[in-house]
Amino acid sequence: MGDSIYNLGDMLDAGGAELGPEHPALIHGDRVISWPEMTKRSNNLARDLRAMGVESGDKAGFYLRNQPEYMEALVACFKGRFTHVNVNYRYLDDELTYIFDNSDSAVVFFDREFREHVERVKDRLPKVKVWVEIGGDGSDTPDFAVDYETLASKGDGKPLDIERSDDDLIFLYTGGTTGMPKGVMWSHRIWRESSRQSMVSIYGFAPENMAEHLAFTHEVGKHGRQLPACPLMHGTGLFTAMGAIISGGCIVTLQNTRTFDPEELWETVSRRGVTAMAIVGDAFAKPMLRVLNENPGKYDLSSVQTITSSGVMWSMEVKRGLIEHMPQVALMDSFGASEAVGFGMSVTTAEGTQQTARFTIGENCKVFTEDRKEVKPGSGEPGFIARGGAVPLGYYKDPEKTKSTFWEVDGVRYAVPGDWCTVEEDGTITLLGRGSNCINSAGEKIYPEEVEEALKNHDAVRDALVVGLPDEKWGQAVTAVVELNDGAEADEDTLRAFVQTQLARYKAPKRILFKTSLGRAPNGKADYKSIKTFAMESLGVSA
Repeated sequence: MGDSIYNLGDMLDAGGAELGPEHPALIHGDRVISWPEMTKRSNNLARDLRAMGVESGDKAGFYLRNQPEYMEALVACFKGRFTHVNVNYRYLDDELTYIFDNSDSAVVFFDREFREHVERVKDRLPKVKVWVEIGGDGSDTPDFAVDYETLASKGDGKPLDIERSDDDLIFLYTGGTTGMPKGVMWSHRIWRESSRQSMVSIYGFAPENMAEHLAFTHEVGKHGRQLPACPLMHGTGLFTAMGAIISGGCIVTLQNTRTFDPEELWETVSRRGVTAMAIVGDAFAKPMLRVLNENPGKYDLSSVQTITSSGVMWSMEVKRGLIEHMPQVALMDSFGASEAVGFGMSVTTAEGTQQTARFTIGENCKVFTEDRKEVKPGSGEPGFIARGGAVPLGYYKDPEKTKSTFWEVDGVRYAVPGDWCTVEEDGTITLLGRGSNCINSAGEKIYPEEVEEALKNHDAVRDALVVGLPDEKWGQAVTAVVELNDGAEADEDTLRAFVQTQLARYKAPKRILFKTSLGRAPNGKADYKSIKTFAMESLGVSA
């Protein structure tokens, strides 16, 4: 292993050796796992999986909510050279089968909460070599699975004698913004290099080699306590948690994993000295602020240094409200995507703020028109934000989509997820939105055609179109406009419940409207603009 070429497993081996039992790695309620304990358990887990036939480069599906085992198993994957695959725990059978099959998952970590789902799909997934169940005491682990705790707790916990590669992969599956979800391929080197900008923004520098990494871990990283309030299965939660744990810090997770509980969040922050949090815009920030406003002075917030949001807009009014309770905090509004991070950053502190949707453009970023010409600052011309430098390798098993998203301009490769923006005279960018019809609801990306097809499976529905309407709570609310068959009857609640039998509940429309004709063109193309106008007027929603 060279001094400047090292993968995340190497960093965790080296950094973990520097930390003692007084340094927590994972906290969940009253459960505290120290760094030496996590190091031993993750080594055991990685070694046992390799002994069961899981090989370097094999994919590992994570069918879990936020819990210590998520990060512990992730660390084991880095050490064992397995490729992480995030799985949305809201998915139903067909969606789960697609993710595990498309990713070629060879091992799957799943919580016993999801055992029934796994039992229904496992026979459709012959490529899975090992199913690992988490939870319980192992006494009733199903015959097709092995008990996680048994694997993690047995063994001497010594580091693996294994040669790792900087080209080992991490998969981050998208939410399906342009069809079915796609696996974005990040190498360890690319992830490490792309995360440097965030480290510079927060700490003022980023380690360049292993010696600097160890110095950072010893002096700074071990003091960090990161609380991902948003799901670890999404990029915002996963990548911020990865940055903290690789730097020798601690990941704090909330016990209420089914719904976001802002009271538990602030109690945990106060009790555990949380220094950083990851959220997804106002869907999290508004209830957080409400609890603070209702309970002034109740919580000790002095430890909080940063709150990072990505995925949706974070309103300035809410930011200012949070700063009133935590004048020392820096609020980091990060503009990124599954396909790249570091497009832009907006930092709000007590000393200064930036306009909502206005970002300082990131290093190696440019804005291009559709014909791939660079947009001139101050021109008012909209274009696609593009990031060069450390960008992913592409989409797993999808060269066509890779080519359309990862452009080459003047010999430089860029990630271009499809976000429109304008470039101001001072070089900052103003985000306009995703060029496609993708709906972003509380950070969840929802593809309208998938919901439309689910609605059209109902016997009463002739046609359906789905749009996203502005919503204070969700950012965008999934809204359907339905055309019924002649003589058919169906109400809003019936159709919503029907969709929830086919797709994850969060994809189901918040509202369903009815129209005698959806006004498709003769070639079958939908007029989404007029449908959105109809929905907004019907519901009294303003832009």
